[in-house]
Amino acid sequence: MTHFCRTPGLRGRLQAMTCLAGVFCIVTAPGQGARAATPHQYRHASNPAGRPAATTPRAAAPTTRAPIVPRPVVVARAATAEDISVTSSRQALNGGGGMMRLETAPHAVQTVAKEYIDMRAPTSTALDLIKNLPSVSVSTPDTAGMQGGMIQVRGLTDLDMGLMVDGAPAAAAKYMAEDIDSENLEEVNVAPGSSATDLPVMSAAGGVMDERSHTAAQKFGGLMDFSYGTNNLSREFLRLESGEIGHSGVRSYISFSNTHNRSWMGAGINERRHLDFGLQKDWQNGSTARLFLSWNNENFTIDNYPTAQEFYQYKHTGQGWGRSADPRNDNYWENSKDHWNQVFLTAPVHIVLPARLSLDLQPYYTFGQGWDAAPANPISNADGTPYSGPNQTSFFLQNDTRGVGVVTKLNYQIDPHNVFSVGYWYENTYTNQSYPSGNTRANGNPPSPWYLYKTGDFTFGQNAGYEIHSLFVQDTAKYLQDRLVIHAGFKFAMINSWTASFANIDGTKVKGSVCDNSDNFQHCSNNRTEPLPQLSIGYTFNEHHQIYINAEGDYRQPSAVDMGWLPSGPNFLKNQYSIKEELGYRYHDKYIIADLSLFNYNVTNRIVNQYIGMNSFLPMSIGNQTMRGFDAMISGRSIHGFSPYASFEYLHATQDSNVMDPDGTLIHSKGTQAVMAPRVMANFGLTYTYKGFFANGSLHYTGPQSVSIAGDQRMPGFVTNTLSLGYHFPAFLFAKSPTFRLNFTNLTGSIVRTGPMGVVYRGSDLNSHYVYSGSNAPALGYGNSFMVEPRFSMTGTVSTAF
Repeated sequence: MTHFCRTPGLRGRLQAMTCLAGVFCIVTAPGQGARAATPHQYRHASNPAGRPAATTPRAAAPTTRAPIVPRPVVVARAATAEDISVTSSRQALNGGGGMMRLETAPHAVQTVAKEYIDMRAPTSTALDLIKNLPSVSVSTPDTAGMQGGMIQVRGLTDLDMGLMVDGAPAAAAKYMAEDIDSENLEEVNVAPGSSATDLPVMSAAGGVMDERSHTAAQKFGGLMDFSYGTNNLSREFLRLESGEIGHSGVRSYISFSNTHNRSWMGAGINERRHLDFGLQKDWQNGSTARLFLSWNNENFTIDNYPTAQEFYQYKHTGQGWGRSADPRNDNYWENSKDHWNQVFLTAPVHIVLPARLSLDLQPYYTFGQGWDAAPANPISNADGTPYSGPNQTSFFLQNDTRGVGVVTKLNYQIDPHNVFSVGYWYENTYTNQSYPSGNTRANGNPPSPWYLYKTGDFTFGQNAGYEIHSLFVQDTAKYLQDRLVIHAGFKFAMINSWTASFANIDGTKVKGSVCDNSDNFQHCSNNRTEPLPQLSIGYTFNEHHQIYINAEGDYRQPSAVDMGWLPSGPNFLKNQYSIKEELGYRYHDKYIIADLSLFNYNVTNRIVNQYIGMNSFLPMSIGNQTMRGFDAMISGRSIHGFSPYASFEYLHATQDSNVMDPDGTLIHSKGTQAVMAPRVMANFGLTYTYKGFFANGSLHYTGPQSVSIAGDQRMPGFVTNTLSLGYHFPAFLFAKSPTFRLNFTNLTGSIVRTGPMGVVYRGSDLNSHYVYSGSNAPALGYGNSFMVEPRFSMTGTVSTAF
């Protein structure tokens, strides 16, 4: 069984400033040339808590494949005689109030900017912020930012994506809030069909989502906000900026937040404490070093996700599916808790060397530890008589899970038009987990899992992981006054996967793997290689028009638990491999920004997950799929205070293989609509600003989709909405930007399903829903389980910089 539980400023006085087309500025400082001033699984599919996965980090130093978008100079709120006021701010690069950004990279990129992030509630996660991008349909289980959610992208899911913060592995989409607070987000960008050669991406068939963290300010100051809202939400946030320390070029910040709320469905209390720390050092020759460190502690109620029958029962009668407030109930919320501690670190360095050389180095590290509790009452005793003993609690105990890696890239400027890079990526991921169980306390709370583990009262354990060695080369050439950009790259990944478990020590060997049953453990390992080529070409006709083409190969490697927890024994699923092509066109002028992208995917060995309850999933391979369609985005720059935005996706995704179910019955699925691949998605947004007042409203539509391989269970289309209202007051005493805002979600109170928890073979499947162990399963199948849009919520926030 597989489980998921879980703007750098310029030092010195500016010497020159050149503004290009009123869009961005180039600045020159002493000793520097002109440059743009730039602000800048998944928790393991391997573990039930969805703990940190070895997704893939992006090199923090600017890469040739990253969105090449010059940013304007950002002026501090408190101007001094030495500050230069720049009227062409970074907003000139944005449309739709920050819901879209002007892009120039030779592949599809979709970005939400700081202007939009600052209008949303501080509880927003990265998934909340990207809900209106054309390529994604996002499901979120709560409105307090305790959990992230799930992503569907061009017929794939977040498990097929590289999820990153500053180029380092992030938690699973369902736990994105673990890595960074929204106040410390500068932007979130999604490359839905592309991953750069120098990105150490383990899962990138669905592209990459990258969150960019706050850059420490040049001057001492800070930011604070306080929020209160629906479901007893309370949240406090404080960030302190050191400013430049002496004349060292070093600056830093530290922030802390505390969040408390109750579950919107049923009983349950959720708590989160989070700390972010950032450090930056700049040198006069252009070298930079950054560090981002975060710590997260959470205790939240594990959601119970409804079947279609439970959903309609709630919709028609009001009877919900949430946790119980009764300590005597098997469904008591205190006995269905997730407790987790997470540490996240990345430290990218860019070093300018002599002889036209430069070196990029990015180490990263993640560490997590915690547990999930679940009710575990047996139906009967060993002799067949009904069980009448004390309530039982079982745990998924994550003793520790960690990932460490580094990306090293040496760059050589061959001539003024050509940069060649060669690099190496190393990553090692390890997880150690076990399943203790014991008597539930009289008050309904679970016992200590650590005590149960130490006393040896556990069913079995597993440790698993993998080691990746990857070499890559790439070349980026620019000609015709940089209007023509050609990028070519090749990456070769070598992976050793392994798992060791008390379970399944029957000597079973999987083709291509080596197993050893010594020491009452079954040790299995597997070696694989993946060739990953890519080519992209972009051509800018003039200041208004650009076209690009992009082609590449990407893969998804099964996670540590995908390798070992299947009931049939060690099962190293084949790597999923994708061949992808894109053709794009962009247009912009002083009124609008438009972007069109056509795409075609061919996917072999498609890996999907079946949800079996309590944050647990079962991976399976369903053969080959084809996805093709287009994304369109258009936004307007501010006209009389109004900034509109709209996007649309059409997706034609088909299943290219018949699939055999666990009973050996062939499902004739070839030629049918692929699962979790809605054909139509559409978004609309409108931002309005007038003096200190601001407002933003958005609508999202996802069309109907299949949620079973046999095609006998479908989910209807749905609409979601948000609204933000606020006012910036004049500066007062120490408060430089006092602001009040209200944020609303699901204004109409719609009761709609927003996404399946996974895939089932048929709508009659029984394994897709958790059955409390004190009751018997019904004869009829459950089919899939679903995320539901949380009820209407409102959050009020008071904030200020100081």
